[in-house]
This record gives sequence, structure tokens and C-alpha cells, in this order.
Amino acid sequence: MAAKMGRIAGLAFPSRRTIKLKERYIFLILVLTVIVFSITTIFLIPDLRSSSADKVYQVYVHVQNAAPDILIPQPSSANELVGDNPDKAELVHWGGINKHGQMDEPDPHLLSDKERLKKKIDASETILEKPKVQDKAEDGEAPVIKHRGHELRPDSDVDNTDKSVVITSGGEDNEDDVRKKRDTVKQMMAHAWKNYEEYAWGGNELRPISLKTHNPGRLGAAQLGATIIDALDSLYIMGFTKEFEKAKQWTLENLNFSSVGSDISVFETNIRFVGGLLTVYALTGDYAFAAKADEIAQLLLPAFNTPTGIPNALINAKTGIGKNYNWASGGAAILSEFGTLHLEFSYLSDVTGNPVYREKIEQVRKVIREIPKPNGLYPNYLNSRTGKWGQTHMSLGALGDSFYEYLLKAYLQSGKEDSDARTLYIEAMEAIDKWMIRESRSGLLYVSDMKYERLEHKMDHLACFSGGMFALGAHTLHDSSAARHMDIGKGLTNTCHESYIRSETGLGPEAFRFSDGLEARALKSNEKYYILRPEVVESYFILWRLTKDKKYREWGWEAVQALEAHCRVDHGYSGIKNVYNINSQKDDVQQSFLLAETLKYLYLLFSDDRLISLDQWVFNTEAHPLPIKGSNPFYLHEKR
Repeated sequence: MAAKMGRIAGLAFPSRRTIKLKERYIFLILVLTVIVFSITTIFLIPDLRSSSADKVYQVYVHVQNAAPDILIPQPSSANELVGDNPDKAELVHWGGINKHGQMDEPDPHLLSDKERLKKKIDASETILEKPKVQDKAEDGEAPVIKHRGHELRPDSDVDNTDKSVVITSGGEDNEDDVRKKRDTVKQMMAHAWKNYEEYAWGGNELRPISLKTHNPGRLGAAQLGATIIDALDSLYIMGFTKEFEKAKQWTLENLNFSSVGSDISVFETNIRFVGGLLTVYALTGDYAFAAKADEIAQLLLPAFNTPTGIPNALINAKTGIGKNYNWASGGAAILSEFGTLHLEFSYLSDVTGNPVYREKIEQVRKVIREIPKPNGLYPNYLNSRTGKWGQTHMSLGALGDSFYEYLLKAYLQSGKEDSDARTLYIEAMEAIDKWMIRESRSGLLYVSDMKYERLEHKMDHLACFSGGMFALGAHTLHDSSAARHMDIGKGLTNTCHESYIRSETGLGPEAFRFSDGLEARALKSNEKYYILRPEVVESYFILWRLTKDKKYREWGWEAVQALEAHCRVDHGYSGIKNVYNINSQKDDVQQSFLLAETLKYLYLLFSDDRLISLDQWVFNTEAHPLPIKGSNPFYLHEKR
């Protein structure tokens, strides 16, 4: 009789009553085998032991262990459903993992880790390449600086703290009010340039009232386009592209000193023409400007043919004959003139490869280093034949001023390698502080002229540059006198500001005095004029850059308003003959240094610090910025 059958899990087995002992063991072995197989499958085969969401969780764990500084929210242990209705809810996958358990897009957290690591490697191994200058953009746009794949255009606010980036145009400040003030200065430049272009093109300077050219004696009788050369870099920095191109064309086609048959000032020719052309070479990389500077400087070299190597003040470019001014202590050379050649001549030697320029100024340096100095001070006159001092008249103003400025700036321009210049500057400032810096009864600090060891208690407008010089020296030399020199710089600049606000026009006189009943005001009629000079706003600019004290911008704006109110005329700007008379007669001369210095310093005062950075450039005494060796990649360009 057939055995009665039972069913377990869909399988037919013999009935309990008919199962023998041997069959029981076989059944038990079968069940155990199934159980073992199931457990082994769960623990040894990854694709079967976790869901997609579980693998997301494992990715989270591994990433957190590898980069604990990255904050990643812990994912759910299972896929999440979003939506109010569970039946229609959308399944959301974490970490770019699709429903098949594979990455359907890169994990953003892992990519972030890789990007961080890559940036660290790049930062440690990057070699900064030299910026390339495109001196004319397409379609007549403003010049473009190309650096590390980026274009730095004028009027673009480039947020880049990399000191290898050289910003030479644009550089707007972040504040609307400051930008508007800078726009006002730019409009002043446009007014001055437009009228020079219309009424005195090719001449040295403009007479803005009589609408004629003005040729100052210091530049001889020739039409040398002094305003064009002085304004070239200002036009470039301020973004006047068309005007710059026209001035460039005139310079390269018409500027010619070789046919000048009259005496010209070695000093003025150097600071305006040689310095101005070298600046435009540095800004644009166009070697034609350097070649033109070389051509002019060659004509100045015969002036150095003296027994001491101290150059004569004047040279006839056509004949090569030099001489000094008869009025200068019996025909002596002037300290501020023969001592203000170093920046231009040193740079010119490096640019051209011709060592003669550096050799000439090193001989001048040798003489002034070795000559005995009364009380450590430098008289304004030196006999270029005998190498002896003339009259013992000392000044940080007229006849002395820029000699001291160039000691400091020669040190800075060299990349702080010219230790001789540093030493001479520090020693000179110590002597000036001891013998010539004084304080008035009301607490105004001033630097007095000295004659025959007697103080005159008079300070020139020209000496107002020294506020910026003392501050710049304190900021860069970091010696034991730095704090004292910074205080002097601030004090002198404050006094020069007082000389402005104590006049009815808000403009400062050519010289001002200090006595029992008079402070920071001119006394004599020939001291009351103002000829658009830049020295006061120069110190405002430097002190603003170094201290960030907003009063310097406020003082600069006062000067802008005073210039507009009292010096602006229909066809340019004119000096005035009496700063204490609001209806003063005008002198009918638009000085070229208005465009080279006064307006440039005011424009930079209201600009971002990175535009013509003081870390990369030094200004010559005509405000033409020259690059600092080692800090400015524009120092030398490939010839093209």
C-alpha cells in the first residue's frame, strides 16, 4: 500500500509515521546545508549583503575617516521618500548613486577632496611667470595687462593680492564717493590736456589765458613738447587711450634734442624726458621709448667732463659744451641737480646694457660720500672743479630737496641692495633732524633752511615733499629711528596742510615762515604765489597709502576744490600770484608738472593701492614711476 505523503515548503515528503531513522538524518543534513549556504551568501557576497542606501552609508563612513575636516550630513540608512503621498512619492538617491547601486555621477564630496589636494600641490609648486603687456588692445580699447591667463583691463576692479601682478591702469576704489572724486581729477586732466593739445601742441607748455606756447628758460628755446612727455604716463595710467597713442606718435616721430642749439638743464632734461620715457617703456614694454631715452641721455654725458665728475648744470646738446649758473655760488654745481640723476641713469644702464650711465653716477656718489660734511649736513653748492663746498646754505627745499629723496629711492629701486645709499640717507636724516627740524610755539613741526649755521625759520613749498619722504623711509628701513621719522613725516605734512588752509584761496604759498607773530604764512610778496606745485599732495598720497588715515584724502579733496575754484580757466589751469587774495591775478602758465605730478598724485590718492603700488614702483622727482628691481617684473622687457 502506498505510503501517505506530506508537503513541506512545497516539497513532497513521506508521512511522519513512515519516516525511518536514516531518512531523518538525511533530512536534517539537507536543512543544515540550506541554512549554511544562506548565511555564507549573506556575509561573503557584497552585492547581496547591502542595499544601495547601505552602500551610501559606507561611502559616508570612508569619506569621514579620510577627511574629518569636511562636514557631510549623515545619509539615511535607506533611500528616502519625499512627498506627502507615499504611493506617488519620489525616491531620492544620495551621493549620486542610482537605483542599480552604481555611481551615475561623481561623488561631489570626493571631488572636493581631490580639488583641495590639487590646490595644495599647485600652491607649493607654482612658479610665477612674468606678466606680458599688450600695449594696445583690440579695437582701440585701453591697454591690457595679461598675467597668468587673466586680462587686467583699465577700469576693472581686479581682486588679486598676488604681488607679481602689476596694475598700471584702472584700480578703482571700492567706495562710490571716492570714485567720484577720482573722476573729477580725471576730468581735470582731460581739461588740461585738451587745451594744451589745441593751443600749444608740440610746445613745452601752454599759456591758458593768452592761448600761446610757453617755453621756460630751463628747457632752452626749442619746442621739445615737455608737456607731452610729462603727461605720457599720466594719460596711460588714467586710461586716456587715444590721447596716449597720439602723444606716443609725436614722441617717437618728432622728439629730437640733437639739433637744440641753446643751453638746456641737465637736471630738468633728465627728470622729465629721460625719466618720463623710461617710465613709459616700463609700462608698455615698447623699447622705442627706452631707445629715445638713451638717445637723449647720450647728449647729456659731456656735462660730466669735469675734474671731479660732478656734472655741469647746463649743456648745449649741439656743441657738447657745459657750464654752471653764474649765480650759483660763483658757478658751482647745485646739490639737488647733480644729486638727482641716480634713479634714471642706473635704470638706463640696466635697460640698455650700457654701463656708462651707472659709472657716471657712481663717481658722483663717490665724491659726496668722501667729502667732509659740516655737522653731517650737505650744503647746496659744490664746486665741480675743486670738489669743495660753496656757500654753506642747507635746505630741504629749493636747491637741496631731491638729492635726499634720491638717496632713499636709490636704495629702494635697487631692491634694497644699494646699502651705500641707505647709509647716506640715514646719516643725512639724523643731521637734518638734529639741526633743521623745529617746532613752532603752537606745535607745528617744520624743517627750516639754514645759512652759515643760522636757522631762517622758513620752509619752502618744495620742502613739503619731505613729509612723504620721512614716512616712506620709516616704513621701509625699519631702523631704530623709524618711529621718530614717521612722526616727523606726519608732522611736516600737517604743517604744509596748515599753510594751505591759512590762506584765503585754500592753496599754499611758495614759502612760509615761523616767528613770534607768524606761523605757516608767507611774509614777502615774492613768497605768496602758487604755481600748481605738487609737493603737498604728494605727501598726502604717500601718507594715505602708508597710514590709511582718511584725513589725507579729505585734505586732497580740499586741494582739488581750491584748484578748481582759483586756478581753472576756460582753456586750462593757471598759477596765481597771491594765495591770500581770492581775486588774485593769474600767471598764465600751465606748468607741465601739473599733468605729470599734481594731477597724477591726486588721481592715485583716490585709487586702489594696487594701482602703481609702492611695493613695485618708486616715483622720480617728476612723479614718473620707475620699477623696483626684483619686485616688479616690468623692470626689464624683451626687446621687440
